[in-house]
Amino acid sequence: MTTQNKEDYLRALYVIEERKGELKSIDVASYLGISKPSVSEMMKKLDKEGLVKSLPYSNLQFTPKGKKKAEYLTSKHRIIELFLKQVLKRTDSQLHEEAHKLEHAFSDESIDQMRKLLRNPKTDPHGKLIPII
Repeated sequence: MTTQNKEDYLRALYVIEERKGELKSIDVASYLGISKPSVSEMMKKLDKEGLVKSLPYSNLQFTPKGKKKAEYLTSKHRIIELFLKQVLKRTDSQLHEEAHKLEHAFSDESIDQMRKLLRNPKTDPHGKLIPII
């Protein structure tokens, strides 16, 4: 399992929980555009790493370690989106895909500098809260 793939799953789980208040495998499959068996396989791996717990009826739950990692990844993504929008003047249609590519490449130091440059923003360009990390 690649780190990028694992990070994509954790961010997807965070966004789904933020939207729906619960985590289900079918929602992850839909969000990522993949099969439910693929999600089940990854959830087993994330469970072994202590990041999520698989519960009955395809319900999922973050562990404290998994939640912290997902918050970090989401914060990073949303800071990059805001930077792209405010500093680089990218269009709304370009933000998510470009931020998705960059979130795996930027160092913590670069993200911290972006956050400072943007004056410690509370929300992303879409009005969603940027998790405090």
